[in-house]
Amino acid sequence: MAAEILAGWEMVATESNQRWNPDEYDRTARFVSDLGADALALLDPSPGERILDLGCGDGVLTERIIRVGARVVALDSSAEQVTAARGRGVDARVGDAASLEFQNEFDAVFSNAVLHWIRDVDAVLAGVHRTLRSGGRFVAEFGGAGNIETVRLALVAALNRRGFDGQALDPWYFPGAAEYSDRLEAHGFVVESAELFDRPTRLTGDMLDWLALFGQRFFAALNEGDRPTAVAEVCDAVRAGLQRADGTWMVDYVRLRVKALKADDGAIATKHHA
Repeated sequence: MAAEILAGWEMVATESNQRWNPDEYDRTARFVSDLGADALALLDPSPGERILDLGCGDGVLTERIIRVGARVVALDSSAEQVTAARGRGVDARVGDAASLEFQNEFDAVFSNAVLHWIRDVDAVLAGVHRTLRSGGRFVAEFGGAGNIETVRLALVAALNRRGFDGQALDPWYFPGAAEYSDRLEAHGFVVESAELFDRPTRLTGDMLDWLALFGQRFFAALNEGDRPTAVAEVCDAVRAGLQRADGTWMVDYVRLRVKALKADDGAIATKHHA
């Protein structure tokens, strides 16, 4: 199956965005939404609330927010994922988390496993702040400091060996709790909680498929014929640390889960004066 994904990478090589095929995502990465229950609990949506799901994917978690009676708008950069979400009856739209155009419209913004893909952190947080009504809450969970470090280092090393700057090709932003809290506060949020925690995660399939899905931005730099060899090389490099005796893979995921409130002007002024 990894070979089928690799065959489509000629498109990725000329694009800046990650490609998300809903069927491959469902087969390879369903654990992402399955493990979103605690983030949803922190969101604690209520009937009648207006909520923005930022980076909705195929809408599986969005459905759960809708079921409580909240009015949800879902946004994702992938047209394919938006189509899948719409198939679930979700009000899903193609959009960029770093270019939000909403103004004081939502009681809450929710995001799961998305924000580590966006390096323009200030643009995202400024947009979320504009999007929320006064006192509105922002709840997000995404990759934190140390997330998938074993795989990340192997990917960078594989590209370096081929004459590329692997670090420059790294698409991810994995902050610590203090760093991200500072960014939130700088954009007018009051941080209620910011928790960084280990969550080793068992893959439902093979590491080759995981790399083909999540490592696209690294491997798109290579010639098409070189990609399968590089993928296999990375897989071999992480095998000793991540593959269990029974053949399953346990990846060193680390998550950052945050909840922050949009402070009114008075609260911001008081905080700065203090």
